Amino acid sequence: MKRIYMDHAATTPTDPEVVRAMLPFWTDVFGNPSSVHQEGREAGRAVEEARSTVAEVLGARPEEIVFTAGGTESDNLALKGVADAKKDRGHHIITSKIEHHAVLETCRFLEGKGFHVTYLDVDDRGSVDPEAVQRAITDETILVSIMHANNEIGTIQPIAAIGRIVRERGIVFHTDAVQTAGHLATKVDELDVDLLSLSAHKLYGPKGVGALYIRKGTKITPFLHGGEQERRRRASTHNVPGIVGLGRAIALAEARREVEGPRLTALRDRLIAGIVGGIEHTVLNGDPRGRLPSNVSVAIAFVEGESLVLSLDMEGIACATGSACTSQSLEPSHVLIGIGLSHELAHGTLRFSLGRHTTEEDVDHVLAVLPGIVARLRAMSPLYQKEKK
Repeated sequence: MKRIYMDHAATTPTDPEVVRAMLPFWTDVFGNPSSVHQEGREAGRAVEEARSTVAEVLGARPEEIVFTAGGTESDNLALKGVADAKKDRGHHIITSKIEHHAVLETCRFLEGKGFHVTYLDVDDRGSVDPEAVQRAITDETILVSIMHANNEIGTIQPIAAIGRIVRERGIVFHTDAVQTAGHLATKVDELDVDLLSLSAHKLYGPKGVGALYIRKGTKITPFLHGGEQERRRRASTHNVPGIVGLGRAIALAEARREVEGPRLTALRDRLIAGIVGGIEHTVLNGDPRGRLPSNVSVAIAFVEGESLVLSLDMEGIACATGSACTSQSLEPSHVLIGIGLSHELAHGTLRFSLGRHTTEEDVDHVLAVLPGIVARLRAMSPLYQKEKK
């Protein structure tokens, strides 16, 4: 049976070109970049080449890029680092209720350290109102963190508009761009951000490596202590193969973005139209247009999302109920509750996230299989039988 993978928001397959770029750095070029001998210098050059590549894609300076172990670490470094560095100025942080857990859990940790966090509501499409950010700012506000696009429902936030407001008040602005780097334009000056998090495995690179952009002049306290790597901002021996992989992956993604984006958008809209138009009592989650090119999030009434995912998996189709980070939880997604879905509809949500190898035939196969699965599961639902009467 052919497998159809539609869970690219959770992770992507590593591009073969990326793997080839990484291979020598496990065997032949194995030196520690902090060493001054030839082997170390060769590894160090590879790290700096990758740093320059990431910086170019973001429209940043190489020295503003810090390599991390992934998006979660980047988010933690951004929030904890700024909170500690700015604590003498104030103790107020602003974020939204639908952020990734890497941001929300870090904010809750900081609340335990005496910081006050404002969690902004979003509208029914999952969008943050820039004016709500402005109203929430106080003289104590030191940091605003709003994600570039939501990992579950795909809604793209008005980051540039928020950035202008935040900059006028002299407040540090962070965005989690894990879902958008390599997929949307992420020039830091255009977004007007001071900090930006990204992760390699979301853009066809390896797992276990990411980066944090830190605008020059932004004060940040490191939370990993040890050596003097990354200009003393992140101790630990460099993951040279992973960093090389990130550099190659983001370069390839950026080169293909203007072609791949419209292609995925067409497939996305075909899938949305087929599901919403072909299965009754089904609604699209998120903004219909202002969403990631790859994201299809639909709430299907009178069925459980987990049952749908397992049934689709048996048909060779991989997708998700929400995000990979919440799929093991019995609680409904905080994102879906945040946009106003009932618990029942939230539990009936499917997320298809398309990718580089998704074809029109794949989309049509999903559309051929899904209605039958929904009908079978609804036939066992007392609530659906009551609705039919």
